[in-house]
Amino acid sequence: MSRLMPLAGAVPYITRWTGESPSKVRVVVRGGRLAYADERTYDRDPRGVLWRRIPSTPGKGQPDFGAVHALRQRLAMANSLCQVCGSPADRDERGILWLLGEASDAPGSWPQGLETAHPPVCRPCATLATRACPHLRQRHVALRVQSWTPAGVHGALHRPGPRPVAVDAAGVPFDSPAIRWVIAGQLIARLDRFTLIDPAGVGRRGL
Repeated sequence: MSRLMPLAGAVPYITRWTGESPSKVRVVVRGGRLAYADERTYDRDPRGVLWRRIPSTPGKGQPDFGAVHALRQRLAMANSLCQVCGSPADRDERGILWLLGEASDAPGSWPQGLETAHPPVCRPCATLATRACPHLRQRHVALRVQSWTPAGVHGALHRPGPRPVAVDAAGVPFDSPAIRWVIAGQLIARLDRFTLIDPAGVGRRGL
């Protein structure tokens, strides 16, 4: 699940603001899956996954750096937008720039096909993030991703039945039967093919 940190006064594009409280909607079961009682066409994505209904009014209230805005995270991931500024993520002949903070002790051994809920970044924001975010200053890995696939969602998983009850916050693959019982909050990407690059020089030309 994506977690955000303040970046020297900048508010990341996918951060949720306190004025963007999730809408209160009644959850029901319809057609053997979760639904909203007053469901609207925009509540589901093209795969039929139900998404958290939340207004998009960035700048209203105060930024909540511990929360991710469901719609903006989904748009950033699906359209390869920078998670910090919302502009197109950096792309060159080696692929799209991704910056991950969950680095293992041996990132060179990472298998192709790792999954993440963190959208990509542009080069200026990558430089800002590695300098200003305490989490990324400690450890991060930079990737050039040649191909990626939407793999699933992270959200509130409900117990199947006539009276749905949220039981867990979990990642659910699109091909899992459980996808019918989740209210999605973040899109998960599978990075099918990527190349590790020097994180220390991520802001320099050519990296």
